[in-house]
Amino acid sequence: MTQESDRDLLPEGLGDRLPASASVAERTARAALDVMDGHGYDRVQTPTIEFEKSMASRMAGVQPRRMFRFVDPASLRTLALRSDMTVQVGRISATGLGDAPRPLRLCYSGQVLTIKGDGLDPVRERLQLGAELIGSDTVSAAAEVVMLAIEVLQAAGASGISVDFTLPDLVDTLAANALPLPPAQVDAVRRELDAKDAGGLIKAGGDAYLPLLYAIGPFDQAIGQLADFDAGGALESRIAGLREIAGRVSGKARITLDPSERHGFEYQSWFGFTIYAEGVSGALGRGGTYNILGRDEPATGFSLYPDPLIDALANGGEACDTLFLPLGHDEETAARLRVIGWRTIAALSAGDAPAALGCTHRLEGTEAVRI
Repeated sequence: MTQESDRDLLPEGLGDRLPASASVAERTARAALDVMDGHGYDRVQTPTIEFEKSMASRMAGVQPRRMFRFVDPASLRTLALRSDMTVQVGRISATGLGDAPRPLRLCYSGQVLTIKGDGLDPVRERLQLGAELIGSDTVSAAAEVVMLAIEVLQAAGASGISVDFTLPDLVDTLAANALPLPPAQVDAVRRELDAKDAGGLIKAGGDAYLPLLYAIGPFDQAIGQLADFDAGGALESRIAGLREIAGRVSGKARITLDPSERHGFEYQSWFGFTIYAEGVSGALGRGGTYNILGRDEPATGFSLYPDPLIDALANGGEACDTLFLPLGHDEETAARLRVIGWRTIAALSAGDAPAALGCTHRLEGTEAVRI
């Protein structure tokens, strides 16, 4: 009895997409890829499984323990299911496209899996969409990537987009000279800043870093506070870069700044951003500048995880117009209507009812008539 009741269960964090949701997911991916293609980003496809060593050695901060791993019976080497397609694109750029002209613009779409969800989110399989601009981590590259991420989400159906900027290497930059810290303290200060814990920051010996906890909020206000804090000029070029990117993005999205945010920025370097949309809980993606290891090449990119947006659109969407084709309908007429965009369902028996089949229109002669 237990086996009978368990046979249709899915593992925790994995689920099916039913027709309405699957249709929205397909349209979302297609709209995103069309936008990226329009900006000159060429699509690549990567295998679902690779050698663990390859997955873990292209980006700093990649965590193999989050990957599903197993031994390949052919090579007896450890394989891993991809948990992030960015590292795979890094491998492609360094190998198969190693001699391609730079900057190299690539995009991708596919499912990724992790051993466990992120925080309180139990989801372990997600759709990942993204773009990578390889060979440049300049301010111009960062601005292009942020604007592209905004346009992709808008094309996918998102509205009320906001972008939160951060400086992933902030503590390392300050600790190197302007606000020196012993190597043993750097991680602790970074951790307490990320947790926004003033008391913990003081205990970690990071008293001088306390003003960073208040340089947070709407961009113009927060960047001014960050500039006031940077009396020694260690962050001057980064602040100028942030202001230039914000100037390019202004009017396309709401911009905020949290310079010490580190969550989700395991391998980014001087610039990072998180992107949100109105009516969708949590972040829809992250991006920024990073370095591809092995080739030691700079890059800028973003990854979007649009499943929450897809769910919101599927739950709030209206039924797609569908044309019922009665028995004996004219097949040429039906074919012509499909060419111009109609979705049709043909009757298989006299008892088929248009409404029960989800149809909104019925073919009468050569015309589509609303039911």
